[in-house]
Amino acid sequence: MESVSCKWLLLSFFLFSWAHSALCAVDGVKGGKVRGVSLGNWLVVEGWMKPSLFDGIPNPDMLDGARVQFQSLSSLKYVSAKNGGGSVVSVDQNLGDTWETFRLWRVSQSDYQFRTSKGQFLSCTGQGASVTATSGSPSLRETFTVERASNGRVRIKHSSGVYLQASSGNELKANYAGIPGFDDGNAAIFNMTFGEKMQGEYQLCTGHGREKAKKVLTEHRNTYITREDFRNLSTLGINTVRIPVGWWITKDPNPPAPYVGGSLAALDNAFKWAQEFGIKCIINLHAAPGSQNGKDHSSSRDGSVDWLKADNIQQTLDVIEFLAARYGSHPALLGIDLLNNPLSPEIPFDTLQKYYKEGYDIVRKHSSTAYVILCQLDGPEKPADLYKANIGKSKVVVDLHYFHVLQSFEKISPQENIEYLYNIRKTEMDSLNAANGPLVFIGEWVNEFGKGGHTQKEYQEYGSAQLDVYGSASFGWSYWSLKNVNDHWSFNWNIDNNYLQLGARKTAGNDPVPLRTPCSANEI
Repeated sequence: MESVSCKWLLLSFFLFSWAHSALCAVDGVKGGKVRGVSLGNWLVVEGWMKPSLFDGIPNPDMLDGARVQFQSLSSLKYVSAKNGGGSVVSVDQNLGDTWETFRLWRVSQSDYQFRTSKGQFLSCTGQGASVTATSGSPSLRETFTVERASNGRVRIKHSSGVYLQASSGNELKANYAGIPGFDDGNAAIFNMTFGEKMQGEYQLCTGHGREKAKKVLTEHRNTYITREDFRNLSTLGINTVRIPVGWWITKDPNPPAPYVGGSLAALDNAFKWAQEFGIKCIINLHAAPGSQNGKDHSSSRDGSVDWLKADNIQQTLDVIEFLAARYGSHPALLGIDLLNNPLSPEIPFDTLQKYYKEGYDIVRKHSSTAYVILCQLDGPEKPADLYKANIGKSKVVVDLHYFHVLQSFEKISPQENIEYLYNIRKTEMDSLNAANGPLVFIGEWVNEFGKGGHTQKEYQEYGSAQLDVYGSASFGWSYWSLKNVNDHWSFNWNIDNNYLQLGARKTAGNDPVPLRTPCSANEI
């Protein structure tokens, strides 16, 4: 009797374990969970990851979105758009701040338009007129030529041919007679200083110009990620690639200016190589129309967040329709990430929730097996709010991005960073894993933390802790990114130099197998 009871107990344990494993398993993925790498900076450019892409651009510090301020050298006052825009432009501020900061729109290597913090453009009707900040869209009246001296001084000429100067009444006017010289006492000479700059795909294309950008990006797409990369990843036990794409991919081979074609053919190659080497693909909409976060990586022109406009949201849904229709039945497709990093506090949760529901329905129209991935909103809402949102009935995943490179992590030791992983990150993940809802995906993380500059052993220990913690996510993880000029952000560099130890081996059939089981013991 006792033996029979033990048998039933043992059988029950195995049945429970089997059921739990089935719940943890990600369909179609070797090993049961995603062990992925993002192919960042391939089809959506991020200049910080490969600055050499911007080599050869004239005035490379004056690309779209660069923040500039102008100080009159005669009065030492700053050019200012009162109230951030909507009225006259003065030259009367002692300090440069928000109203004194303008975002560049690059027309050519010498011609620019200036956008205020509230979105209006500096404008002038010509000879003798004051400059205002009231225009909602730029045209010739809003276009100025910036002529630079080697010492940071500039003179600004309106498209009418007249130079601007600081008037005696502290106004900015187009009324300088002749051509000003670059000397201190001249009211038409300004000192130009820079704040934040941008280096995304938009900036690369406008900076190089269409023909040069096409050449640069064609070379980049053909060499940055190759078939050999997929082969190498497969030998390391990586079973998934997460591929960031921009909205303009739907218009290939002739996307609207300033973008150039070729990204769709590269994505097709990725699916071909993935199928060849037994790897799955997650398509990540990294750059949405109008920009969902104002960052370089969303291909924002000037840091504005215009995604909320109805036309842009509808166009974003059209992008999901295009991607789902094209790849929905492809055997290498694992999932579609509907929107990367909707980080702006300007985006209401209700709007994002509605978009996610509509995006889910679109994906389901084309595929019953693809996972639909939702990136967490940055704001007062927590990931758990996406669980309450009831986005879809099946195969829904919440994408969390965990980085330890913020200032708060610089103040704590390597061991304290590791403790944070287990005490904070894993606690949040465990609560979401246990919830009745989407799976959990750590879609971006990196083997860098704090101020950097740690020993190899400290990086190994921190990396192992991340693999352990993120390995407990019910869907899995994806490293950011395969390649990067910043060593510790590069998956390849970390692996080649033994800073990140995956703990994978090859079977006799050359199928990589993780040493850890898909569901750890403490999950059971």
